[in-house]
Amino acid sequence: MAIPPFEIFYAEHNSEVLGLLRRKVGRDRADDAFQETFLRALRAYDRLEHGEHLRAWVLTIASRVAIDVHRRTKPTSEVPEIPHEDTRPAYEDLGELTDGLPAKERAAVVLRYGYDLTYDQIAAALDSSPDAARQAASSGVRRLRKEARP
Repeated sequence: MAIPPFEIFYAEHNSEVLGLLRRKVGRDRADDAFQETFLRALRAYDRLEHGEHLRAWVLTIASRVAIDVHRRTKPTSEVPEIPHEDTRPAYEDLGELTDGLPAKERAAVVLRYGYDLTYDQIAAALDSSPDAARQAASSGVRRLRKEARP
């Protein structure tokens, strides 16, 4: 397959390349990445041996440019300090709330919602299966909801 003139190649693929770059690097950086993509394509265009798969070729170049953009991008500022109050941790509030639950349900609810552990971690702590840990937490929450109703 013959290689078309670069202008025709550009006209056929520019919108698709720009769309890909906008998805990968965002609208703010897509224009620069777009220019870099077609500059790289232009530099290599005369070395192409055939005109097959030109779309895939230019999209590969665009994807690599997007990777380069992400590698070059460094945070511009430090993470801002977020003010917070030193209050009791959530698990302390759960401790009082869950006092009336059976031991296994109480432990599962506190570990899940107070410490944000996964069911696998809760299962290891309770020496049970993840399904049993999920069931214990679910039963405990249902019991708490039932007690909270007037």
